[in-house]
Amino acid sequence: MRDRGPNRSRVDLQLLYTALYMPSTRTQIYLTDEQRRRLDERGRRTGAPMARMIREAVDVYLTDDRPDPDAVLDETFGTMPDLELPNRDEWDRDADSRR
Repeated sequence: MRDRGPNRSRVDLQLLYTALYMPSTRTQIYLTDEQRRRLDERGRRTGAPMARMIREAVDVYLTDDRPDPDAVLDETFGTMPDLELPNRDEWDRDADSRR
């Protein structure tokens, strides 16, 4: 059996971990030439596999997926048109009587 190099066993362990322990779905994506070039450069600098860099980027993208407060207000405005609220004078009177 020929020598596979010092980093080969680490790569084998990473592949084994990915195959056995990380629930995942294989997905094909298309990258521009520039995106691929930049990912390749970062991978060479950091030693990170492209798949991991893409998963991490997707996680960051999804973390920032919070609803826009203005859009939520626009969507819900007028949903309870029959709701009766006391006027502001009653609020102030209730607050003064509790002091």
